[in-house]
Amino acid sequence: MQQLDITAEVAADRAAIDAEVDGRTLPSAFADTVARLGDAVALKWRTADGWQALTWRQYREAVAEVALGLGSLGFGPGQFLLLWSRNRPEPQIADLAALHARGCPVSLYNTLAPVQAAYIANHCEATMAVVEDRGFLAKLEAVRDQLPHLRRVILLEGEPGPGEEWLTTWEAVRAAGRAEAERRPGAFEDSWRQVTPDDLATLIYTSGTTGPPKGVMIPQRNVLWLGSANNRVLPPEGETGRLISYLPLAHATGRTVDHWLGLLNGGTIHFCPDPTKLFEYALEVHPTVLVGVPRIWEKLHAGLTAAIAADPDAARRQAVETAIAVRRQAVRLRQEGREPPAELAAGAERALPVARALLARVGLDECEQAVTGAAPLDPAIIEFFQALGLSMTEGWGMTELTCAATITSMDRVRNGTVGYAYPGIEVRIADDGEVLVRGPIVMAGYYKDPQKTAEAIDADGWMHTGDIGTMDADGYVKIVDRKKELIITAGGKNISPANVEHMLLQHPLIGQACAIGDRRSYVTALLVLDAEMAPVWAKRRGLDAGSAADLAAHPEVLAEVERAVAAANEHLARVEQVKRFTIVPAEWTPESGELTPTLKMRRRVIVDRYAAEIEAMYA
Repeated sequence: MQQLDITAEVAADRAAIDAEVDGRTLPSAFADTVARLGDAVALKWRTADGWQALTWRQYREAVAEVALGLGSLGFGPGQFLLLWSRNRPEPQIADLAALHARGCPVSLYNTLAPVQAAYIANHCEATMAVVEDRGFLAKLEAVRDQLPHLRRVILLEGEPGPGEEWLTTWEAVRAAGRAEAERRPGAFEDSWRQVTPDDLATLIYTSGTTGPPKGVMIPQRNVLWLGSANNRVLPPEGETGRLISYLPLAHATGRTVDHWLGLLNGGTIHFCPDPTKLFEYALEVHPTVLVGVPRIWEKLHAGLTAAIAADPDAARRQAVETAIAVRRQAVRLRQEGREPPAELAAGAERALPVARALLARVGLDECEQAVTGAAPLDPAIIEFFQALGLSMTEGWGMTELTCAATITSMDRVRNGTVGYAYPGIEVRIADDGEVLVRGPIVMAGYYKDPQKTAEAIDADGWMHTGDIGTMDADGYVKIVDRKKELIITAGGKNISPANVEHMLLQHPLIGQACAIGDRRSYVTALLVLDAEMAPVWAKRRGLDAGSAADLAAHPEVLAEVERAVAAANEHLARVEQVKRFTIVPAEWTPESGELTPTLKMRRRVIVDRYAAEIEAMYA
């Protein structure tokens, strides 16, 4: 009977959202937002002269000029436009311009090598590209002889030189668009009104931890549907909202939060071209919404805790640590469904200014919605930020689900889970533990790959996500690990590496961990010291920190990490326990190849790169 009630609720929600988005497209939604918010500020970006801005009306004028300008160069229905740039207004303008011209934008990660960019360009047969500057252009030029479909490249910065006929400039495209508008006054309107809900909003190429990337087809209807479902759980702030665009458009989360939801709901998007300066920007912008991948929150947590630990005023340090501890206790009780005793509640309230002062140090004192997603985040870190007074929740999804499938409202958060299904979306756990999702957010398929599409989406419409999870009686989902990443020991035992790594990361000195043990007789781990906390830890103990390699090899550091591993093992089953470990000196990053552009571990790369160290642990 409970299942019937849930099904009826899902059906009712789905019907309501279907009716809301029926017939709408991203261009029509953009037109509606512009009509509603015309002179409000839509986009802001920083220059040497300070912050610059575009209103919603000016934003649409720019989109119209670029759409018509692209058309004058031969871009049109069914074509793909590459976007390769740091976060700034022009890529978003070009993205929408491609849609209004009945084409499809495809964003590239800034860290891609030339051969990787060539693969994507050829796979989608992109005819044009918008690139930021000569640095990005050089990558295309390095593989130009491998790009038979790419006819024109539009530079945001710089001018074409002699013999560079395939290049043009952003301003030249806009000027051509203005001329086209004068020649054909109704052309822009005629073009976008022919766009349909089934037309693609984008192709997102999965960064992939193995194999070549797959082009995920996301129809515009999916985007509108997810936007409507999301607004039912996390009500938008409209034109008063402030967001920082720092995740790339090639990332489903960055594209959804910083681009699509802003387009649908309003608010002002502030562009941050360098993600490492996110919190420098936050101190200026004071965002009301911030969505981050776990590594962002992990580094922020490490930075704040290191700053507290480094405070030379012992009394002040103790006061801050006590305030956080009191508030964490109150958060934990509320998580358990219990109200804190009056004395604890009063203490937590008195401690709030101290906690909020820490948020103010990183510009999050006005943030009303903080969300983590894309990979699991330690619940203790979420609890830490909640104790500081930050409303924080965790969502889950994947590119193939447009972005997200589960979330919680800020008043129903259950730490350690990724929330419950969005309204109108079905989530269930298969017999083997795999999380399955069905509903209007499921991708249209992998571009040019019907076989892989059929492997991912079954005949009943269920998306097989590849994640192993559990679901409680209230519908809250917990992600355990990736199905393909489970360790099967030589003794045939199944182990979740994520669970082992989670326990290792409880110690502040350990910043990154990779559990090893597939087809081995016991589990080992590769560890990276936390770049923020390790120097502070060393200084407080009077150690000469030296280089990262020196610190990783220091006897006192090794002894402390050994104690950390022993503490982690106390919370693990015997078969999961880490028997040996190696500290490696270099942090794992997308640039060095151990992480994907979305900051997920590339286990195969790590295993290959540290093969000698791994073999030594099994010698």
